[in-house]
Formats: sequence, structure tokens, C-alpha cells
Amino acid sequence: MIGKYIEDVKAGKIDLKEETKKTLNLLEKLNYEYNFFSVITKDLAFECVDFVLEKLADGKAEDLPLAGVFVSVKDCVCIKGVESSASSKILKNYLPVFNATVIEKIKSAGGIIVGKTIQDEFGFGSFSVNTGLDFPVPKNPNDLKRVAGGSSGGCGTVTKLAEINNIPHISIAESTGGSIECPASFCGVIGFCPTYGKVSRNGLISYANSLDKIGIMGTSCEEVKMGINVISGEDSKDSTSVKTKEINLKDKKANDFSVGYIDLPKINNNVKKVYEEKLSKLKEAGVKLEKIEMPITFKYALSSYYIIAMSEASTNLSCLCGLRYGLQEQVTGKHFAEYFSGIRSNYFGEEAKRRIILGTFTRMAGYRDAFYIRAAKVRTKIIEEYKEKFKEYDLIISPTMPFVAPRFEDIEKIKPVEHYMADILTVGPNLAGMPHMSFPIGVCSETKNEGDDDKIAESLMPVGLMITANHFNESKILEFGIFLENLDDTRTILGGKEI
Repeated sequence: MIGKYIEDVKAGKIDLKEETKKTLNLLEKLNYEYNFFSVITKDLAFECVDFVLEKLADGKAEDLPLAGVFVSVKDCVCIKGVESSASSKILKNYLPVFNATVIEKIKSAGGIIVGKTIQDEFGFGSFSVNTGLDFPVPKNPNDLKRVAGGSSGGCGTVTKLAEINNIPHISIAESTGGSIECPASFCGVIGFCPTYGKVSRNGLISYANSLDKIGIMGTSCEEVKMGINVISGEDSKDSTSVKTKEINLKDKKANDFSVGYIDLPKINNNVKKVYEEKLSKLKEAGVKLEKIEMPITFKYALSSYYIIAMSEASTNLSCLCGLRYGLQEQVTGKHFAEYFSGIRSNYFGEEAKRRIILGTFTRMAGYRDAFYIRAAKVRTKIIEEYKEKFKEYDLIISPTMPFVAPRFEDIEKIKPVEHYMADILTVGPNLAGMPHMSFPIGVCSETKNEGDDDKIAESLMPVGLMITANHFNESKILEFGIFLENLDDTRTILGGKEI
């Protein structure tokens, strides 16, 4: 759909101003129900439209690979003059004076930026229920009683709603330990996270510098490829960014893929059933599939990830103390320590406070070697384990999440440590900096695992497949994704029912 739409925009067959007005009105209406936007950027959207029309008038259509495509942006990515708060009250009303590099690239490519999407505060969460004080919680586009997934929950919600309402759209998302893949799986869209360094992080409000990666959510592999090609590349403003080639995809057959699949016991029964059905279809189609084990990754990745991520988050957020950065109050008569503590106590949410405290502890003198340095060494072992597997296999696959999107009422009963356990399948490739993608492979209802007391759900919810490749092998992932798209159509659902 998106390719034909871009062709029509370039050919002048679409009134882009009218199309933008109609789309903004629809998104604004949907936002009242689903809470995916923190800001709707109407003025910026029409500025982008004017730029596209000027380029087309000058005969430079070839410079606009995203001509007229509507783009939503996660709230942690800075847009000049637009509130960019990472959905945290402590950054409320922060208006950046510059654009993130990815925003400059999206605008130059002809994208129409329509809004900032709500997320877990600074990315701290797997369900997007840890939004900052006074920020609403995004709702799942398939069932309003369920979470959208985190931390890029707003991105997942708007991407699915765009698919349902035939809006040509991609979303700029960000992943630290699963923040793209989780909401993509819960909402039933594609979430693509590139190799660490492939996309510049300049202008990203950081959670953990050595883990953060900007990626794309869309509804087809072609959309994702277009988006990644636009935002990728070396950037002098980000020393970790690298020069990479444009992704060009080949039409591959089943026997061209060598895939290692992971089978873990602690997965919801019906998710496991959908996963196993997909494995059977892949084998029948002729894909070379072998079961693999990654003992180091699945034993140590979670603990290693959270030590590293919280340590880096503690460092990154230390600047938000109400002086140069963060909301400010009167300082008269207060000691600076009292002032800092008051600001951070009043404007950080509970999960942000928890992670700052834990991260500060793990990097303190006397504890750094026991926790942070040891976690960094484990990370190296995890990378080595992935590298060994990629000597034998092109790809590694697993379910994206161990369960379907939970209800809000169920989330309230989950302890923080149980929240963190939800990332068991996503932290590995993120910790290793490997490219990976969540791809929707079907739907299922919830079912009781042994020992569960919860009632069986009647509504159908999406299930995602995690596809991981070696560093800078994004093309292999997307080629496999296109193969999956051609293998059978993924089912679109709304309100828990197939449509």
C-alpha cells in the first residue's frame, strides 16, 4: 500500500494538504480513546507538507523516498520546538532547540511528522503503564482493557490503528531491552531494531547509552526497509554511529534460510502453540530449522541487562535536578541537596526512582566490581554465544513475548521483579547489539499455565515472532520477513476478534 501511495503523491494524484488534514483529524479522534499521542504536531505536519510540495514543484521527486508518508515519533526523540519529555513530568514543557538526526532525515525524505507518542517514563517498563506523572497510559488497539506494551506503547498503538484505518504510516521507535519488539508483539505489527550504531542516537533522550537503538515500526517489511534506509548512516554528532550500506532485498526461497529456533518452557501455552504451528509450517515449506540452546543468554542476560541499564540510567538522569535541566522551583533558603531531592521526588515516577536508586548502588565504589563490571563481562560472553550460533545459522527465532498483552487489572498485581522477567526473550539481542525484528505470526487467547488461577480470556490477541541476525545483517531478517508475509497472511484483529 505505502509504495503505491508514495507514487501517487509524487505524481500529484493526491491532494497532500487535504490528506494531511483528514489524517490529523482522524488521529486526534482516535487519540481520545487510545491515548497514544502526548503531542499532535499539526503545525509541523503542514510545514512538512509544504516542503514536499516545493520539492515536487522543483522536479526533485527522487529526493523524497517517504513522500507524504505520515510519521509518528517516540517522545524520547527530540523535535525542534515540540515538547519532547520522554513522557516524564520532570521534562514537561521542554522544547528542544534542535532536531534529532533521524528527524532531519525523515523531514528531508518527505515524511509528514504528525505527533509524539507516549511511552514508559524514559523507557522504564515493558507495558507502558509506567508513564510519567500526569501522562495517560496507551491502550491496546485490539482490546482497550489491555496494555499496549512498552516502552514504545504509543508507537505500537498508533501503528496498528494506522493499518486498520488505511493510513500510510511508519513510527520512529526506540529500544533498550525490548521496547520496540514488545509493543509490536502485543499490538500485532512489525517492530524492527537495527544493529547498535546503524542509526544515529544524536537527539535521543538516553536511557542507557550502550543499549539504546532507534528503529522503526510498520505493518510490512517493505515499509520497515524504507524507513531504516532513510534514518541509517554515520553521523559526526554521534561517535558510536557507523557508515553502512543501503538495505537491498533479494527474493529468497525457503531452502535459502538456515534458522536456529529456541524452545523455552516458561511460555504461555497458547503462545507456544501458535509458535509451534509456525515452526511446522516453516519446516513443511522447506526452511532448514534446527533447535538450539543458548544457556548463557537465558540464564544471565536479564540480570546483566538490568544492572548495566540501571547503572547507565542513573548516570544519564543525574543532570535532571532542577538547575540546568528539569522542572525548576524556588531555591530560596534551601540547601542544594534538599532542593535536588525535592525536585526529583516530586517529578520522577515510582519506577524511575526505583531504577535510579538501584543503578546508583551498582556503580558505587565498593560495589562496581561486584555488579557493573561483572555484568559487562557477562555481556561479552553473551555476544560470543550469539556469534558462535551465527557461524551455523543465518537467523535465530523465538517467540517475542512469553504471553499475550495482559489486562490492566492483571498488571496491577505484578511485582516489579515480575515486570522485569517479561523481557526474558528480548534482552539477549538488545544486550548483544544484534539486529532483530518482531513479526506477527497469528493470534491466540490466553490459557492457564500449570499453577495459574486466572480465568481464561475469550478475546484473541496477537503473537509475535522474534527474528535475530548477526551484526549488520538486517537484510537477512527482512528477507525472512517477506518470506513469512508470502507464506500466509497475518490476521488483523480489532476488539479481540478477527476481521
